[in-house]
Amino acid sequence: MSKSISRLTRRNMLKASAVAAATPAIISSAHAQEKVTWKVQAHWPKASGSFNDSLGVLAKELDARTGGSFKLEMYGAGEIAKDREIYNIVRRGVVPMGTISPAYILGEAQAMGLLYGVPGTLRESWEMMHLTKNLGIEKMVNDELRPKGVIIMAEKAYPTEVVLKKKISSAADLGSLKIRSTGTMLEYLAAAGSSPQQIAGPEIYQAISTGVVDGAHWGAAIGALSMKFWEVAKFHMKPALGFANDAYIVNVAALEKLPADLRLQFLSLIEERYFRRSVEYLHQEAVALTTGKAKMDVEVVRFPDDVLKKFAAASKEILKKETSKGEVANKGGEVLTKLMSDLGYV
Repeated sequence: MSKSISRLTRRNMLKASAVAAATPAIISSAHAQEKVTWKVQAHWPKASGSFNDSLGVLAKELDARTGGSFKLEMYGAGEIAKDREIYNIVRRGVVPMGTISPAYILGEAQAMGLLYGVPGTLRESWEMMHLTKNLGIEKMVNDELRPKGVIIMAEKAYPTEVVLKKKISSAADLGSLKIRSTGTMLEYLAAAGSSPQQIAGPEIYQAISTGVVDGAHWGAAIGALSMKFWEVAKFHMKPALGFANDAYIVNVAALEKLPADLRLQFLSLIEERYFRRSVEYLHQEAVALTTGKAKMDVEVVRFPDDVLKKFAAASKEILKKETSKGEVANKGGEVLTKLMSDLGYV
């Protein structure tokens, strides 16, 4: 056999092998187009901007990309469960998926507080995105969660900002106020002298309007606008308390049960949406704040210097506490501290 024929034969064999290898995948993909509908319990009330702009858009894009084969049936906060209960019903398989704040489940993984966001550490959304995905904080959390039957996937990075009913000019003024908060933000506000309280999302507006609390945070400007907080609390505080992640929580067994092509579409879309949604959110923040100032008499107020000094001291203590939870938390803390050092923050 000549060398040219030998090369041709090898080339034909390789082509044939490639076709043979690809064919089962094509058949499998076509065969796997069964209809799947997942119930998704959100921690966002239906009035919240993220219910539609985050979960709603995910549902529409997933439906389109899978040709209608994978649908998400969305439930607003409290319709099946709320807050931490969402983690439990997803873990038990009552529903295959939910949205959640990592702040609700800080005890489920050592690095969960880092995934939620340590107040006073990072100053931009992109920094939180980088920490979460590229520097491995989300993976650290999932290494602990997966044996429990769930995984968490960051949905967006966003600023956390407080709105108040009363204008403050000192730490003493802040010390007289009760503020709705959650997670490590509770400790942060308490360190500055206020009295933070944990209240479920659907109940915040009434709590502010009736004087149960004097202010709250639910994201930042978008949350204040969509949840109507500015109707009863006109003072929007800057700078942000910190940058946090919202997240999806998914039952591992339900995920593994999905046909391979639908699972790939689902996971890929969530990864893609994290970066797109985080950037989009910043644009919407600017629009929302402009709307509040122009149409609702919202006043942007800077925290007084004595409050900021207390915040700075509290941030160091909270980071120390978070990193003392174990070996994984310590490793995550080193990653965060290195990032802060690279950015010139410490």
